[in-house]
Amino acid sequence: MHVTIEDAHKAIEAARAKAVELKTQMCIAVVDSGGNLKAFYRMDGAWVGSIDIAQKKAKTSVFFGMTTGQIGQLSQPGGPLYGIEHSNDGLITFPGGIPIVDKDGEMSGAIGVSGSTVEDDHAVALAGASVIGATELPAHPWRT
Repeated sequence: MHVTIEDAHKAIEAARAKAVELKTQMCIAVVDSGGNLKAFYRMDGAWVGSIDIAQKKAKTSVFFGMTTGQIGQLSQPGGPLYGIEHSNDGLITFPGGIPIVDKDGEMSGAIGVSGSTVEDDHAVALAGASVIGATELPAHPWRT
């Protein structure tokens, strides 16, 4: 099942509130389980370059069912996913993308956030994902 527009708006609002708390401006993207943009919000003052990054973080997370930070760890030189960021018309492999998992353990979409440090990006994405579902999928051999 795809994330609903109502849940996408809830996730964006929770993420926006966390960004305000952290005193930063973010671009926040929610994609459905196919990686298609469901909802997007650009805070006043957020970098234009962060628009594409937020959307690609969400897409990356949903395509591989893990956080972009986890993919980043696996895609380092010598890692099993080295070079993956060049696939799928470009992926982002640093923190700020988190899958959205429903109560049945099914991935319904993902959220991607960009506009600050990777730590802040991850915290803001986590705030958004957590308000509408879990953020962890069942174990998979590639997940760390």
